[in-house]
Amino acid sequence: MANWSTVKNLSDNNLKFNFVFLGQSVLKYEVPLDVYNTINHIYEIRRHELPRANPQLIGKIQNEHSLYFDGPPNNKMHPHNFLPQNVTQWFHKVMKHYLDWNSIIDYSMHLNSIWVNEMKANEYNPVHIHQGALFTGLSSVMVLKLPKNTGVEYSAPGKPMNGSLQILGNSSGQFCNTDYGPVMKERNFYIFPYDMRHCVYPFNSSTDIRRTLSCNMDVEYNPIKNRSA
Repeated sequence: MANWSTVKNLSDNNLKFNFVFLGQSVLKYEVPLDVYNTINHIYEIRRHELPRANPQLIGKIQNEHSLYFDGPPNNKMHPHNFLPQNVTQWFHKVMKHYLDWNSIIDYSMHLNSIWVNEMKANEYNPVHIHQGALFTGLSSVMVLKLPKNTGVEYSAPGKPMNGSLQILGNSSGQFCNTDYGPVMKERNFYIFPYDMRHCVYPFNSSTDIRRTLSCNMDVEYNPIKNRSA
């Protein structure tokens, strides 16, 4: 995986990131401290007001709450927004950087949804993909809080998996990276396409929680034009 790099986006604000290639790119960003603190603060003080996101998610997780939804109204979710403008603008900026860095041209973006998963012991997210109002777009995982103790690793303790994220690629071959299990830290933000399979493994410590955020950004683009870009 590449070392940390610093590049300038179109508004000349530095974004710190690195990447791994699994047939498609996974980019990891560092979340600005003000954005990170704002999201955690809103979730903690307004948790009981937030719509439950469980009806439209696959996670085997009790506490899943929506912070933002701007998709077509349905019987599971109606449009709402609990985030300030500077936070939603940051999501637009970093998703745009992902597309530009991957040389995607002639596209339009629409912020579809943002929600928080708060996992307790023995909860998990099975292998899945994402979609918004479109089948094409970008998903993501932001690390908001990690458990101090993920419990007992009953086998292979040198390769801990409890509570970890695994992203599965579509590349093949003996020298290809086929999956990515990052060593996660708070303020990490991972962006990848809707159709990249991923999962989160359970942990077995009794009292800690694992809090993450996911954001879905619909992306409309011309795949034929982008093949020749």
